[in-house]
This record gives sequence, C-alpha cells and structure tokens, in this order.
Amino acid sequence: MKVGILKEIKVAENRVAMTPTGVEIMVANGHALMVEKSAGGGSGFADDAYLAAGAKIVGTPAEIYSQCDMVMHVKEPQPSEYDLVREGQIVFTYFHFAPDEQLTRAFVKNKSIAIAYETVEGAKGDLPLLTPMSEVAGRMSMQEGAKYLERFYGGRGILLGGVTGVAPASVVVIGGGVVGTNAAQMACGLGAKVYLLDTNLDRLRYLSEVMPKNCFPMMSNPTILRELVLDADVVIGAVLVAGTKAPKLVTREMLKLMKKGAVIVDVAIDQGGCFETSKATTHQDPVYVIDGVIHYCVANMPGAVPVTSTMALTNATLPYAVQIANKGWKKAAQDNHGVKTGLNIVQGKVTYKGVADAFSLEYTPVTEVL
Repeated sequence: MKVGILKEIKVAENRVAMTPTGVEIMVANGHALMVEKSAGGGSGFADDAYLAAGAKIVGTPAEIYSQCDMVMHVKEPQPSEYDLVREGQIVFTYFHFAPDEQLTRAFVKNKSIAIAYETVEGAKGDLPLLTPMSEVAGRMSMQEGAKYLERFYGGRGILLGGVTGVAPASVVVIGGGVVGTNAAQMACGLGAKVYLLDTNLDRLRYLSEVMPKNCFPMMSNPTILRELVLDADVVIGAVLVAGTKAPKLVTREMLKLMKKGAVIVDVAIDQGGCFETSKATTHQDPVYVIDGVIHYCVANMPGAVPVTSTMALTNATLPYAVQIANKGWKKAAQDNHGVKTGLNIVQGKVTYKGVADAFSLEYTPVTEVL
C-alpha cells in the first residue's frame, strides 16, 4: 500500500503522524511511504532521517493525496484539504467530528474512509490512541493553569503549592479518566489541594487508593461541582464521552460567581468543551477572559511539546497503521475491533452514532459497511 505522511497545517501544530522509525517499520512490511517535505521538522525529525528510513520526500500535500491509498495526519484535515481527499481513500487521524459540522459534511461528501484515532477502542473498552495525547494534555493542563495564575497574566497571583505558613491553591479536576488523573497528579506533586471529580464509584475507589493524600476523589453532582468550582483557583475540564460532544458542566451562571483571576483549562475543547463559555483557542493566542475568569482552551495542547507527543503517538498508532496497510481497511476492521470502532464515516455513510446524532445525520451501523 502507498501511505502518505502529511505536514500539519493547523496553527502552531508541530507534531507529525509518524517518526522515521515508524516509517522504517512500515517499509519493512512492504509498503511505500511518502512524506511531505519538512513534515517532521517541528518534532526534530529531518527529511534525511525519513529518506534513510526508506521514504520518498514530496513537496506538496496534493502529491500525497493524489498518489496514496492511505494518508495520515495528527489533527483533522483543514478546509484547504477537503477537495484533495479522494473517494475510497483512507484518512487515519484525530478527527473529532462531533463538534465540527463543516468537517463532517465534507467527509460525507468526499466518500473517503475516515478512521478516527479518538474512537479506536482497546480490548478493555479503553481508547489506546487517545491515551498518550491525553497523558500529555493532562500534564500540560496543570502547567498552563499554574502559569496563568501568575499576576503577570492576569491571574490571582497565587503559587499553586503555597509555601510554609501560606495555604496552597485549590484545584478542581472534572473527570477522573486519563486526562484528569494526570492533571491531578501534576497538581498534587506541586503541592496544591486537589479535588478530583468523577461519577464512577469503582473509579473513585481506585483513585482513592493510588492518588496522593492531598488529592480528594469525590462523586460529582451539580451541588458538589458548584460548591467546589466557586472556591477554586484552577478548574480543569477533563470530561470525555468518546466520539460525541462533551457535556456542558460549568455554566455561565457558575462562572460569574468564581473568583476573579481564577483559571479554567478546558482539555475537552476538541469535543466542544465542558464549560458553557469555552471556545477554541490557539497556542499563539491561548487565553481570553470572561467575567474575570481566564479561559485556556487550546485545541491541540500536545502540539506545544511535539518531540514527546510525536514519539508517544507513533508508539500507539503504528500497530494499527501496519494492520490497515497490510490487510486493507475492511479486512483490518473485520479482524480488529479497534479498527472497526475507529470507522466514523465510510464512503459517505456515517458509521459512528455520536457523530450522526450531533448533526441529525442518517446513522449506518458499521457492520453494514463491512
């Protein structure tokens, strides 16, 4: 199979879909790899490294889209790419269709095979291709929260961990999954008082056993959430419902009662965000203020640490890319539950219910296209 690795064009996105080592493994499996010029530059991988691994370097995305059976991105294709995608072509990337109607309708129209990293399920119902970037984003969320608490950025002027004789900051993390757990671990390590909210009792029991003593796992409900958010210095939104829009858990009315100079970091922004006042921002212009509360809603947080992120992403995606290339998308989906759950839009049919529901589109069970 001819496989193309595209250069990311989303604002301030420095990751790349595959490392030179990943290319070498794909080539060893008998596939022809084309890599767009400078695709790996932001992650520290020069074109020469890809050439040495057996890839061909090409100058434009149009060349890759016109010649390759499968193309790989990190972030969703941008509007300038919509008309380049061919019918029947496999596009393997993070799509996050549910909050983006323009993208969804474009991929229904082009009749490609859209396989979304974020809905690929593991044997235990986990999300193995989302997990490494969730780890990065969770840890980064607390770095950013701590930074924007500084007075220079308009924050409350509080040190996250306090010092001797001075209380630490209060941090609320909404969601006890991979993002939330990593965010809480970082906050705890810096000495903050951390409330980690979830709605799954089994998960809360586990978190109570493994998290540090300055972390307080609690059952989330509207009353508890309201009380904790109003007293918080930093709130991390880490709620995920795979493939569908994130629920709006923190309302504008709650925001009005928060401390001035408090910081909210919405890691769920890729799925529409879990704060009512969230709107996607970029690394170049990461924050805005509503009702005195600083909002950090960068939609591609791991892009700021691309060396770490690219290596972690390739570790996770490569086995699936090899299977799809070796077997073709249909046979790979029949043999591998993860590939099957990754199918979001297949030749014009929406095969992921959360995406269909988001825009009232006709839903086709994935079994019907297999």
